Amino acid sequence: MATRIHGLTNQDVEGAPTFADIEAEARQALDTDVLLAHNAHVDTAVLRRYLSGWQCPEVFDTLKLARRLIPGQESYKLGTLVTTFALAQDLPADLTPHRASYDALVTARLFVHLAMRHDTGPLSLSELRGNEPGGDRDAPSLF
Repeated sequence: MATRIHGLTNQDVEGAPTFADIEAEARQALDTDVLLAHNAHVDTAVLRRYLSGWQCPEVFDTLKLARRLIPGQESYKLGTLVTTFALAQDLPADLTPHRASYDALVTARLFVHLAMRHDTGPLSLSELRGNEPGGDRDAPSLF
């Protein structure tokens, strides 16, 4: 499945460190107030499975944000949104979709795009969290 989705083969990861080898580093990187991800439940489920006792911080899921803030899109897949909003523009040619660096960069760009209300400036944290009036899934498009 990893080969089909990400293009990774067993040979690509041969000799890579095991999760046990990097667990302390992963825990340190994840000791934060907020995580940002697209379709975050997939990533957080894996992290919970491998990091016993890990407490997931607040999560901003760009998939959920996009569905709420820009309703009516044909697709909310990361690749489709990257193309729609030209989020891969000026990235180095060696960065490719479904690889960590590329996906992290375009997800960050998508978050910034979503957080910038074009008529009145950036959304507040409450608005991003969906806590403001009109912040529900059926809110009118902000773009």
